[in-house]
Amino acid sequence: MPDKKFFENLSGEGKAIGVLTSGGDAQGMNAAVRAVVRMGIYVEAKVYFIYEGYQGMVDGGDNIAEVSWESVSSILQVGGTVIGSARCKPFRTREGRVRAACNLVKRGISNLCVIGGDGSLTGANQFREEWSGLLEELARSGEIDDEAVKKHAYLNIVGMVGSIDNDFCGTDMTIGTDSALHRIIEVVDAIMTTAQSHQRTFVLEVMGRHCGYLALVSALACGADWVFIPEYPPEQGWEDQMCSKLSENRARKKRLNIIIVAEGAIDCHNKAITSEQIKDLVVQRLGYDTRVTILGHVQRGGTPSAFDRILASRMGVEAVLALLEATPKTPACVVSLSGNQAVRLPLMECVQMTQEVQKAMDGRKFLEAVQLRGRSFENNLNTYKLLSNKKSAAELPKTNFNVAVLNVGAPAAGMNAAVRSAVRIGITEGHNMFAVTDGFEGFSRGQIKEISWGDVGGWTGQGGSILGTKRTLPGKYLKKIAEQMRANNINALLVIGGFEAYLGLLELSAARETYEEFCIPMVMVPATVSNNVPGSDFSIGADTALNTITDTCDRIKLSASGTKRRVFIIETMGGYCGYLASMGGLAAGADVAYIFEEKFDIRELQANVEHLTEKMKTSIQRGLVLRNENSSENYTTDFIYQLYSEEGKGVFDTRKNVLGHMQQGGAPSPFDRNFGTKIAAKAVLWLSKKLKESHQREEGKIFTNTEDTVCLLGMRRRNLVFQPVGQLRDETDFEHRIPREQWWLKLRPLMKILAKYKTSYDISDSGQLEHVRRPKPTEA
Repeated sequence: MPDKKFFENLSGEGKAIGVLTSGGDAQGMNAAVRAVVRMGIYVEAKVYFIYEGYQGMVDGGDNIAEVSWESVSSILQVGGTVIGSARCKPFRTREGRVRAACNLVKRGISNLCVIGGDGSLTGANQFREEWSGLLEELARSGEIDDEAVKKHAYLNIVGMVGSIDNDFCGTDMTIGTDSALHRIIEVVDAIMTTAQSHQRTFVLEVMGRHCGYLALVSALACGADWVFIPEYPPEQGWEDQMCSKLSENRARKKRLNIIIVAEGAIDCHNKAITSEQIKDLVVQRLGYDTRVTILGHVQRGGTPSAFDRILASRMGVEAVLALLEATPKTPACVVSLSGNQAVRLPLMECVQMTQEVQKAMDGRKFLEAVQLRGRSFENNLNTYKLLSNKKSAAELPKTNFNVAVLNVGAPAAGMNAAVRSAVRIGITEGHNMFAVTDGFEGFSRGQIKEISWGDVGGWTGQGGSILGTKRTLPGKYLKKIAEQMRANNINALLVIGGFEAYLGLLELSAARETYEEFCIPMVMVPATVSNNVPGSDFSIGADTALNTITDTCDRIKLSASGTKRRVFIIETMGGYCGYLASMGGLAAGADVAYIFEEKFDIRELQANVEHLTEKMKTSIQRGLVLRNENSSENYTTDFIYQLYSEEGKGVFDTRKNVLGHMQQGGAPSPFDRNFGTKIAAKAVLWLSKKLKESHQREEGKIFTNTEDTVCLLGMRRRNLVFQPVGQLRDETDFEHRIPREQWWLKLRPLMKILAKYKTSYDISDSGQLEHVRRPKPTEA
């Protein structure tokens, strides 16, 4: 094990950091600004706002102002950017950059954190490369002295990508993309109800002049009939194909059609395809009542999602660390996301690859363009193609394998998207798909029936579990379940659920010696709001619950607006797992989050109360304390509420809220729809592979009893990985139903730092500058 590295050794004393937002605004930029300011002050650096982007840097004066801790209070939940953004022509000239350099040096700023798109970041890199020349020019003209030239000899640049289009290569997600998807999906869900009433076709135009990410993922997340994106134009004759698909769907009793168009959509000859053109085509050819909705700037607006707040907060802290560690030889870097890891990449490598995508599209090398967009984009496209095109019976392979799907445990938003994806991929693979209602209990009672392609239409956006789910484990029904599997000749099993699903698979695996019906490939996909399943960093449903917590905390904080100082104690779900409380705390700007995994005592509670009391004596008006439901047997929510009420007398008053089951309900977030869709598709393709490899005793009878045929499919750091459930035993705390090690515990110090606590933060994973992974030409 390498030695752990803590950032206490890094000091920003004597350094000045300037932060600016440039280009188009994106939700979450404020969370990034807040993190840069607070982390900068935490390491004892001076931090300056540069208002109105590069324009403010060129103009100087009041546009560059030193800021305090309180300057970024209450901006976490605000959309857009509070420090303004502007396009700046003067900065494109050498003269403009000389003025900008002068304004920075006079304030001692030689560290810049730039939040923007590829144009803004390219400009920053050029500025850095010219820096020494600009200072020499200023020294010659007498604007600055030689001492200043020596002291600020080099400029450090760290970029964060703020763009709703997700059009920057090298990162899985840019700041603002998830929030933009939230806006699109809210509109699509609303449109679907009216479209269904009137049997209408809706053509929805979303942003993305050069990148189809928003269109593609929203099409996946709502099960759109057709999608147009610039990286993957439709083939010649697409008009006939689209119209026949729309009429087929109507013939299958589907009452609405949704077509999603990226604003930069093109055909294979690079000619623009517009939403009006599509509408006219549908009306002329099919005579359907068709409407166009252009979402426009709605997608940029509104409050940032929980994902964007956490992403931006992590990136902001990482950006400050990168600036502190930078040397004259370090290239300008961009902080990005790979899986759930924050990584640093050379800025110009990312910019170059982003520009190559456009060159590939201009040269009509569309396959190359898709590959250059990255693995995540490519997976989304491949999954969409598999799920949207129903093959005719003649085109389908016929395996005669029967695959059963069931939900186990508490309902989680996104379960239905996973079931829909599994059923349709299974049918495409040539299997007969069976749905089991009410989990293992329903299985034992024979509640099992074949399910078709059309049966799962419209399931993606539905909350809860349409199949029905129960927490019951299979242990006491093994004989009956084995009988049902034999009667229905089930050859493979997909279980979508939480900790009970994991325990259930362990029990079925152990029962293989007694019942050979269980000697079949079995796979589990994690779905629980608690995010407490071993073997996976994320579970379907956790993101939706996190957004509910974040939205509710925003509302609760606003309820105290204009009244006296107030602290809110909020209880979250999660069993013994503190994921929701911790990440909800990070997203909502909580002062503290009490969880089971980090033991706390009366001394810590007292210290927290005192810390909040001191903060409340400044301009801070509201405090937020989160508590996981099972964090402590004795320090209950009521106890903490009474303690804070008593100790805060005369400084603040206290209120408490128990969020309860609202965290389990509601429509799934875009992340959960997309994650559920992709992970279930991968699980069924794995089952197909295992079925082909398995020993067939007779026609349609499978026998396989190796450990690697009972797996859990989970997200591990940067990859989706199949892990035999037997091997996960050692990683599990069965008594408290949580994994022994949890990745998000490393992020808890971030919340404390951003809430002004002195703490120690493990940065062992930070600091390595990686290189952009270029796809090999042979990769599909």
